[in-house]
Amino acid sequence: MTISVRPIPADQHLAFITERGSASFLQTPAWARVKPDWQGESIGFFDGKELTGVGLVLYRQLPKLRRSLAYLPEGPVLRWERPDVGAHLEALVEHARRRRAFAVRIGPALVHRRWGAATIKEAVADESVTKLSDVEPDDTSLVAVRVIRQLEHLGWQSEPEGSGFAAGQPKFNFQLPLRHPDGTQKTEDELLKGMNQLWRRNIKKADKSGVQVRLGEREDLARFHRIYLETAERDGFTGRALSYFETMWDALRAEDPDRMRLYLAEHHGDLVAATTMVQVGDHAWYSYGASTSAKREVRGSNAIQWRMIRDALAAGCAVYDLRGITEGVAADDPEIGLIQFKVGTGGEAVAHLGEWDKPLNRVLHLAFNEYMKRR
Repeated sequence: MTISVRPIPADQHLAFITERGSASFLQTPAWARVKPDWQGESIGFFDGKELTGVGLVLYRQLPKLRRSLAYLPEGPVLRWERPDVGAHLEALVEHARRRRAFAVRIGPALVHRRWGAATIKEAVADESVTKLSDVEPDDTSLVAVRVIRQLEHLGWQSEPEGSGFAAGQPKFNFQLPLRHPDGTQKTEDELLKGMNQLWRRNIKKADKSGVQVRLGEREDLARFHRIYLETAERDGFTGRALSYFETMWDALRAEDPDRMRLYLAEHHGDLVAATTMVQVGDHAWYSYGASTSAKREVRGSNAIQWRMIRDALAAGCAVYDLRGITEGVAADDPEIGLIQFKVGTGGEAVAHLGEWDKPLNRVLHLAFNEYMKRR
């Protein structure tokens, strides 16, 4: 059969993800409502009448032109081990052509390489190593290698880390496995034993200090947002508006009441840390976090992470995902503190395939890249 792509209803899109067990929350139908600057479309891949994959396509139109970028953040949702992945990608490109796209960008949520906590610690301690990709990974996926070769054969272009237009998702992420290799769920004690001494000590200190972590409601997003802006100013990034988080809450929880949660860590009535968590199937993500400069000694950030990890474990999740890291491990790397904080959980760094472009109009593709860089 010839693989084809066509629009599908949101409920069919969501049913495929549910049956599959998980997918990136950026590929759920609800995510289109979180991104009103983009036009969203649910698509299905069909082998004859059989639905073999789905995707959320976000279209971003070029200023003054009726041509768009077709972007599938952390998608599409395919069974990447299939032998006909190339036919699926070609069908996606043809669909994008019909929608007058000047380029297609995908970011398969497929792990290519993994580095365990011990390997990362050795890399950080080695002065001759500056980035994770200089270190032999503990595991390399053969399926991912085959997909990379297929993409290259079909003329897709991989964007170097840190370049390209600003729509991109991080290639390197940090994940904490919540199951043993045989598929059985780990226990809380096993997860604690896997953490480093500093993490265990900080969790215990937060408990003894009287830090309480609770679930928040929609009206608590304003409290979260206040310390989120404090965190943005302290750490030097541009924070999102409160309306963004309200839209995210409304859209994701309308799709599934457990899709998004807000956590608040309080110490004697003072909010000291706050986070959001998103779950799709057996995968949970720490998506946004904030903490105050005051009362840092009570270790609210460790307490709130431990609560989210335990909740993900109780929900039967296979992975607790701490999201993006950079691959720099040099002592003077500006983001070294982030990977050191996350590696304390005992998890692993993973490199996905990264984002790949298929230019359909090379001049417009180049112009759009430059436009997004300036923004």
